[in-house]
Amino acid sequence: MFILKCIINFMIEIQQEQERKVKCLLVGAPDKKNGNPEPKELQSLVQTLDMEIAGTIVLTRIEPTPAYGMGTGKAQEIVDKAKEVFADCIVFDWEIDPSKQRNWEKLANMPVFDRNEVIIRIFDSRAQTKEASLQVELAKLQYSLPRLSHTYGDMARQRGGSFGNKGSGETQLELDRRQIEDKIVQIKKELAQVAINRNIQRKQRERTATATCSLVGYTNAGKSSLLNALTGADVLVENKLFATLDPTTRKFALSEASSVLMTDTVGFISNLPHTLIDAFKSTLEETSLSDFLLIVVDASDPDCEKQYQQVQKVLKEIHAEEIPQTVVLNKFDLVKEKFITVSQLNKAFPNAIHASAKTELGFEEIISVLTENLLGTKRKFKIPMEKADLVELARKNGTIEKEEWLENFIELTARIPGTFDETGNATTRTLSLLKEFIV
Repeated sequence: MFILKCIINFMIEIQQEQERKVKCLLVGAPDKKNGNPEPKELQSLVQTLDMEIAGTIVLTRIEPTPAYGMGTGKAQEIVDKAKEVFADCIVFDWEIDPSKQRNWEKLANMPVFDRNEVIIRIFDSRAQTKEASLQVELAKLQYSLPRLSHTYGDMARQRGGSFGNKGSGETQLELDRRQIEDKIVQIKKELAQVAINRNIQRKQRERTATATCSLVGYTNAGKSSLLNALTGADVLVENKLFATLDPTTRKFALSEASSVLMTDTVGFISNLPHTLIDAFKSTLEETSLSDFLLIVVDASDPDCEKQYQQVQKVLKEIHAEEIPQTVVLNKFDLVKEKFITVSQLNKAFPNAIHASAKTELGFEEIISVLTENLLGTKRKFKIPMEKADLVELARKNGTIEKEEWLENFIELTARIPGTFDETGNATTRTLSLLKEFIV
């Protein structure tokens, strides 16, 4: 009986150890401009990975020393703090090069992660489709390649698999450089084929002459919730960072006669690893080829202005900054004056739409903006019978709301995409051909 009780207790201890969350010590980067606040975003990132925060240290400066990126005294202080709070690993809020990472792990005798690896891990846990899985796998291999020379020993158990599960280390970290490089080449070929298929689908959509709009914004700004509320889609919605990775496109009816294709895209974040930007190139192309962008901003987040600036930075990186856009201040019903005031929001985003996916606030304004920008201004046209072919052109490239064939001419009430510049020239061929017949 005693032996049986010991076995049961031993099994319970093993199960508790397997279910125990990995505890981490966070190290924040210095931010003299904002008074070195705690790294809230890094806290959200590690919590998304279901890790437990054992403690936080915010540095006042980072020194360009070759061993640790700071003095040995400060490095030892961080290691001592990690052991004091019984942390399983140390997580830095900036990118650490492989040599410094090896030095840190030798000094601390525990795994050391940087911000990039945490984000890649989140993407790995979120990937659902084949394309997303390939993209994340490519990013992981590219990140791991310069770190292969390091021997992880027992620490590989925590680096491999999911955080908190003490399983075997990741197989790609045990492969030699040639195998990793061959795998990268193979995945790039598969992604190239995926990109070809995506391009075919895109061309098929273009033949329908349906306008496209992309919902872009910082991660967890509520893009998926907004898409679901507007179109009746069933995209996964969670109050976590990077809840969805795969772009989802749904048709959104602006009126009985017209609709647009609306796409929910992967969320942006500050200092997004370039390996992920490169890997998700084909996905991000959906944004860069859109006709219009709705920049979704979490109005209830005190850092929303900084997040918006980061979104604009990423849009510039993917050459999408020139696409017409409108800011949507989502979650406006959750704005609390003690964190950020409405006047501050109006000052930072003067022409933004106040919206809420939950209460449908601002939906009429969103529809109006999309209609005006994607379908064109409602105009009346008086087309002579000998120019009747222009009616078909208007039907193909625009939206006809009223059509009346009279004895000598055709009266149209239609929306034709495009505008007139300062010199009076139309920005689209269809509007240019119909210009002289505007009533």
